[in-house]
Amino acid sequence: MIRTLLPLSVFVVLVGFFYIALGKDPSLVPSPLIGKPAPQFELPDLHNSDTTVGSMDFDGNVVVLNVWATWCVGCRQEHDALLEIASQNLVPIYGFNWKDDGDLARVWLDRLGDPYVATAVDIDGRVAIDWGVYGAPETFLIAADGTVLHKHLSPLTMDIWQNEFLPLIFEAKEAGR
Repeated sequence: MIRTLLPLSVFVVLVGFFYIALGKDPSLVPSPLIGKPAPQFELPDLHNSDTTVGSMDFDGNVVVLNVWATWCVGCRQEHDALLEIASQNLVPIYGFNWKDDGDLARVWLDRLGDPYVATAVDIDGRVAIDWGVYGAPETFLIAADGTVLHKHLSPLTMDIWQNEFLPLIFEAKEAGR
């Protein structure tokens, strides 16, 4: 009897765990950076390797940092939304090209449009580790004082922009953060 009940009990517990896990939103991975200073970085600029793009470019502005790559299917899905967001001129969007081929990235932006004021290139992914990047796409909202306000995993949509990002942007600008 115990030989039958023990495996059955373990199976029921495992089914319970899987059922709970399936009900969770995988894009809601908490970031330890929220409310803390954004990691400092300086990387080559995608369009001019003689110059750099980094956290010093953010100083004093509420900005969006978008992690993307040409090999990323979700990055292609969100690209039109990024172009629309950039056309609103509410905040500058910085690109963070992650573990990608620079030539392919430049062609991608030439063909699809470039929503970024500048794009940093993290070829080996070392800076992405400091930011806690799990994969692409990921989008960070950074306050004018350099504090990370929000992190979004998965493709950015206009609904997510309006419901998650805009309230935080208006709040940060109003508070002078």
